[in-house]
Amino acid sequence: MIIGRLRGEIATVGTDSVMIDVNGVGYVALAGGRLLARLQPGKEATLHIETRVTESSITLFAFESDEARAWFVRLQDVPGVAGKSAMAIMDALTPAELQDALALGDAATITRAKGVGKKFAERIIGELAGKPPPMGRFGAFRPHTGDATATPDAAPASGARSETISALVNLGYTQSDAARAVATAIREAPEADTGTLIKASLKELAP
Repeated sequence: MIIGRLRGEIATVGTDSVMIDVNGVGYVALAGGRLLARLQPGKEATLHIETRVTESSITLFAFESDEARAWFVRLQDVPGVAGKSAMAIMDALTPAELQDALALGDAATITRAKGVGKKFAERIIGELAGKPPPMGRFGAFRPHTGDATATPDAAPASGARSETISALVNLGYTQSDAARAVATAIREAPEADTGTLIKASLKELAP
């Protein structure tokens, strides 16, 4: 059985895990400190879950969005990155921050994650830079709709950012060049809409 999402009442919040009561059944999932800090016992919440099954155990990993869960999975495509390291990175960075760090080759941002050094961060960048971001379980990420855990930081990158990258790729730029230009433009104007980002990104790409 693969669990993809749990919605229910938060029963207990621990130092590295949470128990959520779903119709009388308590599910325990590992979670990062940033998510745990937002969960309150007795309150309703929706958790996006990655299920890992081995011969001896079933482990659930909880995230505030399907996008964060997808990046957790993508990070483990990198040799040497296991669940613990991937969770630490997703606890330290939002999906948007991670995507920008990969596009800009910004190892320092990735080293904000506990236990991730410069060489480790550079290896992650070397493996993932230039690749399209991961998709949701069933295609594009869905926007949050009142989840108790939703925050502006958890908003999916399927808005202006991905629309701008797609537009630039359609104009003939490579995925890596487009992502780098958009990441630079967003750092200068975080609230820019798609039209503004396209113009700013094209300036970054101009010879």
